[in-house]
Amino acid sequence: MKKLIAISALAALSVTAGNAIAAGSASAGQTKAAVCAACHGADGNSVINPLWPSLAGQHASYIVKQLTELHAGDRKDPTMSPMAAPLSEADIADLAAWFSSQTRQPHQADPAKVKLGKQIYHGGNMETGVPACMACHGPTGAGNEPAKFPSLAGQNAAYTAKQLKAFRDGSRANDPNGMMRGTAKFMSDAEIDAVASYIQGLH
Repeated sequence: MKKLIAISALAALSVTAGNAIAAGSASAGQTKAAVCAACHGADGNSVINPLWPSLAGQHASYIVKQLTELHAGDRKDPTMSPMAAPLSEADIADLAAWFSSQTRQPHQADPAKVKLGKQIYHGGNMETGVPACMACHGPTGAGNEPAKFPSLAGQNAAYTAKQLKAFRDGSRANDPNGMMRGTAKFMSDAEIDAVASYIQGLH
C-alpha cells in the first residue's frame, strides 16, 4: 500500500512538473512516418513482428519523450537509436501528432494467462512488492498523458514483456525516478508474460 501511495504521489509530481509540448502537425507527420511504416505499420499498428510496438493511439507526450531520449542517447536501442538520431524537434512533434491520432487495433490475450495477468495488473503482488500496473496506467490501460505514462491497451505482448525484462535487468533506464525498474525487479518471468498478454487484450 505504501508503494502504491508513493507511485501515485510521483505521478502527481510528474504531471505538475511536466513540460509543455509544442503541438505537431499530423499531416506532416503522416509524410514523415513513411520510413517508420516498415516496422510500425502505415497507421502505427505493427503487425509484422510482435517485438515492434504499435504506436497508433499512443499519447503524443510519451512518443515525444521516447524519441527525444533516443535522439539524445538517454534511451538506447540498436534499431531505434540510429533512426531517431537525425530527427529535429519538429520531426518528433509531427510524428507524435500523426501516430497519436491513429486508432490502435484490438488484440486478444492468451486465455491461459488472463487470470494471473489480471491479478498483477489490477492488484499487483503484495507478497513480493509488485504494485498494481493500473496505479499509473489506469484500469483500462489508457495511461496518463500529462504524466507521460504510456497507453498500454492492445500493445503487442512480446514487446511489453521485452520492455519489462529490460527494466528489470537495468538495460532500459529512462523511467522517471526508476519507477518501472522498481516495479519490474520484483516480477517473475511468468508474471511478466502473463501481464503482457493481459495488456494485449485490453481495449
